[in-house]
Amino acid sequence: MTLLSVNVNKIALLRNSRGTNYPDLLAFVEKILDAGVKGITVHPRPDERHITRQDAHDIAGFLKDHPDVEFNIEGYPSDGFMRLIETIRPAQCTLVPDEPGQLTSDHGWDVRASKGLLTDVLPTLRDWGVRSSLFLDPVPALVEDVRAVGADRIELYTEHYARVFAKADSQRLQQTLEIYHQTARAAVEAGIGVNAGHDLNLQNLAALLEGGLIHEVSIGHALIVESLELGMAEVLARYLAITRNAA
Repeated sequence: MTLLSVNVNKIALLRNSRGTNYPDLLAFVEKILDAGVKGITVHPRPDERHITRQDAHDIAGFLKDHPDVEFNIEGYPSDGFMRLIETIRPAQCTLVPDEPGQLTSDHGWDVRASKGLLTDVLPTLRDWGVRSSLFLDPVPALVEDVRAVGADRIELYTEHYARVFAKADSQRLQQTLEIYHQTARAAVEAGIGVNAGHDLNLQNLAALLEGGLIHEVSIGHALIVESLELGMAEVLARYLAITRNAA
Protein backbone atom coordinates (compact mmCIF):
# COMPACT_ATOMS: atom_id res chain seq x y z
CA MET A 1 0.00 0.00 0.00
CA THR A 2 1.20 3.50 -0.87
CA LEU A 3 0.23 6.53 1.21
CA LEU A 4 -1.64 9.25 -0.68
CA SER A 5 -0.72 12.79 0.37
CA VAL A 6 -2.90 15.50 -1.16
CA ASN A 7 -1.16 18.75 -1.99
CA VAL A 8 -3.57 21.59 -1.22
CA ASN A 9 -1.57 24.42 -2.80
CA LYS A 10 -4.04 24.95 -5.64
CA ILE A 11 -6.97 25.30 -3.25
CA ALA A 12 -5.06 28.09 -1.52
CA LEU A 13 -4.22 29.64 -4.90
CA LEU A 14 -7.92 29.79 -5.81
CA ARG A 15 -8.71 31.37 -2.44
CA ASN A 16 -5.95 33.96 -2.80
CA SER A 17 -7.19 35.03 -6.22
CA ARG A 18 -10.19 36.75 -4.58
CA GLY A 19 -8.65 37.95 -1.33
CA THR A 20 -11.20 36.17 0.86
CA ASN A 21 -11.36 32.89 2.75
CA TYR A 22 -13.39 31.21 0.01
CA PRO A 23 -12.72 28.41 -0.57
CA ASP A 24 -11.91 27.71 3.06
CA LEU A 25 -8.65 25.79 3.02
CA LEU A 26 -9.13 24.04 6.35
CA ALA A 27 -12.66 22.99 5.39
CA PHE A 28 -11.21 21.28 2.32
CA VAL A 29 -8.47 19.65 4.37
CA GLU A 30 -11.22 18.22 6.55
CA LYS A 31 -13.15 16.96 3.51
CA ILE A 32 -10.00 15.30 2.20
CA LEU A 33 -9.36 13.55 5.50
CA ASP A 34 -13.01 12.51 5.81
CA ALA A 35 -12.59 10.70 2.48
CA GLY A 36 -9.89 8.52 4.04
CA VAL A 37 -6.71 10.33 2.97
CA LYS A 38 -3.86 10.05 5.48
CA GLY A 39 -1.48 12.70 4.17
CA ILE A 40 -1.52 16.46 3.50
CA THR A 41 1.26 18.25 1.60
CA VAL A 42 1.97 21.96 1.26
CA HIS A 43 4.74 23.84 -0.51
CA PRO A 44 4.86 27.41 0.80
CA ARG A 45 6.68 29.70 -1.62
CA PRO A 46 8.57 32.83 -0.52
CA ASP A 47 5.97 35.07 -2.22
CA GLU A 48 3.07 33.14 -0.58
CA ARG A 49 1.22 33.03 -3.88
CA HIS A 50 -0.74 30.00 -2.69
CA ILE A 51 0.08 28.43 0.69
CA THR A 52 1.02 31.05 3.26
CA ARG A 53 3.11 30.51 6.36
CA GLN A 54 -0.04 31.05 8.39
CA ASP A 55 -1.75 28.30 6.39
CA ALA A 56 1.05 25.93 7.34
CA HIS A 57 0.56 26.77 11.02
CA ASP A 58 -3.23 26.47 10.73
CA ILE A 59 -3.05 23.06 9.06
CA ALA A 60 -0.54 21.86 11.65
CA GLY A 61 -2.91 22.95 14.41
CA PHE A 62 -5.85 21.23 12.74
CA LEU A 63 -3.90 17.99 12.32
CA LYS A 64 -3.17 17.79 16.03
CA ASP A 65 -6.62 16.19 16.29
CA HIS A 66 -5.65 13.72 13.52
CA PRO A 67 -2.48 12.01 14.76
CA ASP A 68 -2.79 9.30 12.10
CA VAL A 69 -2.41 11.87 9.30
CA GLU A 70 1.03 12.79 8.00
CA PHE A 71 1.89 16.45 7.36
CA ASN A 72 4.54 16.97 4.66
CA ILE A 73 6.01 20.43 4.07
CA GLU A 74 8.07 21.00 0.91
CA GLY A 75 10.52 23.78 0.19
CA TYR A 76 14.02 25.07 -0.29
CA PRO A 77 15.93 25.06 3.02
CA SER A 78 16.34 28.82 3.41
CA ASP A 79 16.64 30.27 6.90
CA GLY A 80 12.98 31.29 6.88
CA PHE A 81 11.82 27.89 5.70
CA MET A 82 13.87 26.11 8.34
CA ARG A 83 12.41 28.33 11.06
CA LEU A 84 8.95 27.28 9.87
CA ILE A 85 9.90 23.61 10.07
CA GLU A 86 11.45 24.06 13.51
CA THR A 87 8.24 25.60 14.82
CA ILE A 88 5.77 23.18 13.23
CA ARG A 89 7.80 19.93 13.34
CA PRO A 90 5.83 18.17 10.55
CA ALA A 91 6.11 14.43 10.06
CA GLN A 92 8.15 14.98 6.91
CA CYS A 93 10.09 17.78 5.24
CA THR A 94 10.74 17.40 1.53
CA LEU A 95 13.65 19.54 0.39
CA VAL A 96 13.52 20.89 -3.17
CA PRO A 97 16.24 22.85 -5.04
CA ASP A 98 13.97 25.67 -6.19
CA GLU A 99 14.93 29.26 -6.91
CA PRO A 100 12.86 31.83 -4.94
CA GLY A 101 10.70 32.91 -7.90
CA GLN A 102 10.37 29.52 -9.56
CA LEU A 103 6.90 28.72 -10.91
CA THR A 104 7.03 25.05 -9.95
CA SER A 105 9.64 22.42 -9.13
CA ASP A 106 11.34 21.26 -12.32
CA HIS A 107 14.46 19.33 -11.32
CA GLY A 108 15.93 17.30 -8.51
CA TRP A 109 18.95 17.98 -6.33
CA ASP A 110 22.51 17.81 -7.56
CA VAL A 111 23.28 16.18 -4.23
CA ARG A 112 27.05 16.17 -4.62
CA ALA A 113 27.20 19.87 -5.55
CA SER A 114 24.89 20.73 -2.62
CA LYS A 115 26.59 18.47 -0.10
CA GLY A 116 27.64 21.31 2.19
CA LEU A 117 24.12 22.67 2.49
CA LEU A 118 22.47 19.28 2.84
CA THR A 119 24.88 17.95 5.46
CA ASP A 120 24.07 21.04 7.55
CA VAL A 121 20.30 20.78 7.15
CA LEU A 122 19.59 17.04 7.30
CA PRO A 123 21.00 16.39 10.79
CA THR A 124 19.00 19.36 12.03
CA LEU A 125 15.77 17.86 10.71
CA ARG A 126 16.64 14.58 12.39
CA ASP A 127 17.28 16.38 15.69
CA TRP A 128 13.82 17.93 15.38
CA GLY A 129 12.22 14.53 14.83
CA VAL A 130 11.30 15.38 11.23
CA ARG A 131 11.77 12.77 8.50
CA SER A 132 13.72 14.16 5.54
CA SER A 133 13.15 13.59 1.84
CA LEU A 134 15.18 14.91 -1.11
CA PHE A 135 13.56 15.73 -4.45
CA LEU A 136 15.56 13.62 -6.92
CA ASP A 137 15.74 12.94 -10.64
CA PRO A 138 15.38 9.25 -11.59
CA VAL A 139 19.07 8.39 -11.78
CA PRO A 140 20.11 5.27 -9.86
CA ALA A 141 23.69 6.50 -9.45
CA LEU A 142 22.46 9.49 -7.43
CA VAL A 143 21.21 7.25 -4.64
CA GLU A 144 24.72 6.75 -3.27
CA ASP A 145 25.08 10.53 -2.94
CA VAL A 146 21.78 10.64 -1.05
CA ARG A 147 22.97 7.91 1.29
CA ALA A 148 26.22 9.82 1.86
CA VAL A 149 24.42 12.96 3.06
CA GLY A 150 22.04 10.97 5.27
CA ALA A 151 18.56 11.69 3.91
CA ASP A 152 15.76 9.40 5.10
CA ARG A 153 13.90 9.33 1.79
CA ILE A 154 13.95 10.50 -1.79
CA GLU A 155 11.03 11.89 -3.75
CA LEU A 156 11.27 10.84 -7.37
CA TYR A 157 10.56 13.78 -9.69
CA THR A 158 7.97 12.29 -12.05
CA GLU A 159 7.30 14.99 -14.66
CA HIS A 160 9.41 13.16 -17.27
CA TYR A 161 7.49 9.95 -16.64
CA ALA A 162 4.16 11.78 -16.97
CA ARG A 163 5.17 13.30 -20.30
CA VAL A 164 6.29 9.96 -21.71
CA PHE A 165 3.08 8.31 -20.50
CA ALA A 166 0.98 10.95 -22.28
CA LYS A 167 2.66 10.19 -25.62
CA ALA A 168 1.40 6.57 -25.55
CA ASP A 169 4.68 5.13 -26.81
CA SER A 170 4.69 1.78 -25.04
CA GLN A 171 8.35 0.93 -25.68
CA ARG A 172 9.62 4.28 -24.44
CA LEU A 173 7.22 4.13 -21.51
CA GLN A 174 8.60 0.77 -20.37
CA GLN A 175 12.15 2.07 -20.67
CA THR A 176 11.25 5.13 -18.62
CA LEU A 177 9.45 3.11 -15.98
CA GLU A 178 12.46 0.84 -15.65
CA ILE A 179 14.71 3.82 -14.89
CA TYR A 180 12.33 4.98 -12.17
CA HIS A 181 12.03 1.48 -10.74
CA GLN A 182 15.81 1.00 -10.83
CA THR A 183 16.25 4.22 -8.86
CA ALA A 184 13.60 3.15 -6.37
CA ARG A 185 15.21 -0.28 -5.96
CA ALA A 186 18.64 1.26 -5.42
CA ALA A 187 17.16 3.49 -2.71
CA VAL A 188 15.40 0.63 -0.94
CA GLU A 189 18.57 -1.46 -1.04
CA ALA A 190 20.43 1.48 0.54
CA GLY A 191 17.87 1.72 3.33
CA ILE A 192 16.29 4.87 1.92
CA GLY A 193 12.52 5.27 1.58
CA VAL A 194 10.94 6.28 -1.72
CA ASN A 195 8.27 8.88 -2.41
CA ALA A 196 7.15 10.26 -5.78
CA GLY A 197 5.45 13.35 -7.09
CA HIS A 198 4.84 15.89 -9.87
CA ASP A 199 2.27 15.59 -12.66
CA LEU A 200 0.92 12.27 -11.42
CA ASN A 201 -2.75 11.69 -12.23
CA LEU A 202 -5.47 9.06 -12.32
CA GLN A 203 -4.22 7.69 -15.64
CA ASN A 204 -0.49 7.35 -14.98
CA LEU A 205 -0.27 6.59 -11.27
CA ALA A 206 -0.96 2.85 -11.19
CA ALA A 207 1.86 1.89 -13.56
CA LEU A 208 4.39 3.87 -11.54
CA LEU A 209 3.37 2.08 -8.34
CA GLU A 210 3.84 -1.41 -9.79
CA GLY A 211 6.41 -3.29 -7.77
CA GLY A 212 5.43 -1.85 -4.41
CA LEU A 213 8.60 0.21 -3.92
CA ILE A 214 7.02 3.63 -3.44
CA HIS A 215 5.95 4.54 0.08
CA GLU A 216 4.13 7.79 -0.66
CA VAL A 217 2.86 9.94 -3.52
CA SER A 218 1.89 13.59 -3.31
CA ILE A 219 -0.66 14.80 -5.84
CA GLY A 220 -2.20 18.24 -6.12
CA HIS A 221 -2.57 19.99 -9.47
CA ALA A 222 -4.04 17.06 -11.40
CA LEU A 223 -6.26 16.06 -8.51
CA ILE A 224 -7.86 19.50 -8.43
CA VAL A 225 -8.36 19.57 -12.22
CA GLU A 226 -9.87 16.08 -12.14
CA SER A 227 -12.15 17.17 -9.29
CA LEU A 228 -13.57 19.92 -11.52
CA GLU A 229 -14.57 17.21 -13.98
CA LEU A 230 -15.61 14.35 -11.68
CA GLY A 231 -16.15 15.82 -8.22
CA MET A 232 -13.62 15.64 -5.41
CA ALA A 233 -15.25 12.73 -3.58
CA GLU A 234 -15.07 10.54 -6.68
CA VAL A 235 -11.51 11.57 -7.49
CA LEU A 236 -10.25 10.92 -3.96
CA ALA A 237 -11.95 7.52 -3.95
CA ARG A 238 -10.22 6.60 -7.21
CA TYR A 239 -6.80 7.69 -5.98
CA LEU A 240 -7.24 5.80 -2.73
CA ALA A 241 -8.21 2.67 -4.64
CA ILE A 242 -5.04 2.92 -6.76
CA THR A 243 -2.73 3.52 -3.79
CA ARG A 244 -4.35 0.82 -1.66
CA ASN A 245 -3.98 -1.70 -4.47
CA ALA A 246 -0.30 -0.95 -5.03
CA ALA A 247 1.51 -4.27 -4.75
